[in-house]
Amino acid sequence: MTSAGAQQSNTNGNLSPGVVTTTPLDHRVEQRRDAEVAMSAMELRWIDENGTSQCDFNELSALRSRTDGFLWLDIPEWSEAAERTLADDFGFHPIAIEGSRERNHIPRVHIYPDHLFIVIHAPEIGTAGHVHYLELDQFIGERFLVTVHGPRNPKVPLEATLRETREVITRMEAGRLSPSSPFGLIYAIVSTIVRRDAALVADIAREVGLLEQRVMLASDEEPQTFLNELFTARHELLTIKTMTSQGGQIYQRAIKSAKFVNQDGLKKMKDLVDQYERVSSISQSQLEFLMGVTEFYRARTDTKMTIAAERLAVIAAITLPITSLSSVIGMNVIVNEETHWVWLSILLLIMLIMSLTLLRWAKRQGWW
Repeated sequence: MTSAGAQQSNTNGNLSPGVVTTTPLDHRVEQRRDAEVAMSAMELRWIDENGTSQCDFNELSALRSRTDGFLWLDIPEWSEAAERTLADDFGFHPIAIEGSRERNHIPRVHIYPDHLFIVIHAPEIGTAGHVHYLELDQFIGERFLVTVHGPRNPKVPLEATLRETREVITRMEAGRLSPSSPFGLIYAIVSTIVRRDAALVADIAREVGLLEQRVMLASDEEPQTFLNELFTARHELLTIKTMTSQGGQIYQRAIKSAKFVNQDGLKKMKDLVDQYERVSSISQSQLEFLMGVTEFYRARTDTKMTIAAERLAVIAAITLPITSLSSVIGMNVIVNEETHWVWLSILLLIMLIMSLTLLRWAKRQGWW
């Protein structure tokens, strides 16, 4: 039997069985289920001198009032539940919440009386030389750290955005890392990001070295393909340099303006600035080396083209008499009424001899 909630009235006033309608109660149940899924995606941890422990989300209010450690809330993906948590439980500024919800194309820092809001990016090398921006938003206070991942490109797997935070969690759970403050924890996360930036630069440097060897060996390959490899490496290096340079500037700004940060936090942020500047400098040096390799290859290619153009000009100058001979005398031996076959044969023979002589000379010159 079909219930009244699963029927729909037709134009005659009759109920059509089989068409299920959604009641307000169903909507509330579905919304509550979605909220529970979003809450379970967020990870809440309490970190103190005894180590780290994962907590239930219902403990957030109690953890906020404790002073014997600090909490870390990690949000893998944005959701309405995450937005409500940031607004209601933490009371963050709407502009900072909007900055976490929307994609930021450049790093940024907002300084508030009791916390910092910082946005940085990490590179993820994609296909065809495309470099994805992995965004990490940070709310850093005296007793809390909130990290928000994304928004991310659908082509980038979620595991890639969580790579560094998962590594830090593994180290803490194994007892190899024991941060004493939110700044110590974010220092570990960002240092992991910078180390991966350096590793990417090292990988690209290895590729650039192989490209440089191919240039010096004057290997015979398709110029368009080779130039594409050169400029792909250049684009990757330039992107990493841009990210690291901007990241260092953001933390430099936080150091100068944040008043609530203690000396240990300032020291850790200064070290992050130094790490970013080091990778940025290495990227710039490698970028200059790559540009030198590219300029050498293009100069050699342009020289070949110039020499080829000169040879073509010589060939055109030498074949000019043949062209003149065929155009001036040819119309006197090939006419509408009668063709002088003897003279035509002699002219063709002369042009053939001139062409063969020219080709033999070009062969001796090594032009073909």
